Amino acid sequence: MRIRKDNEQITGEDVKLIASCSDALGHPARVEIFRYIYSENLQRRQVCNKDLVERFGLAQATVSQHLNKLSGSGLLQVQPKGTRNYYYVNIGLLGSYVNAIRRLNLPD
Repeated sequence: MRIRKDNEQITGEDVKLIASCSDALGHPARVEIFRYIYSENLQRRQVCNKDLVERFGLAQATVSQHLNKLSGSGLLQVQPKGTRNYYYVNIGLLGSYVNAIRRLNLPD
């Protein structure tokens, strides 16, 4: 990842990143799931699918679909351990996404 100055213009890569991450966060349940995983990760706690099913009262298949969308965008990283997958927020990509959003309002 290259470091950019705040006054740099938005690039085609930024546009793709914004579209992908915004699509992944485009459902209220995914936003809540993402926030929960982020909060747990900040406290150095691991989160697996089972934890999310219990926390949000959603069906296992529904949670899996939401996690697939979030991990497919790159916002979540998946680490398999035994029979479970654990989910972690990709801080680098999240930072890139936030920076790209900040550049949206800059003039061309």
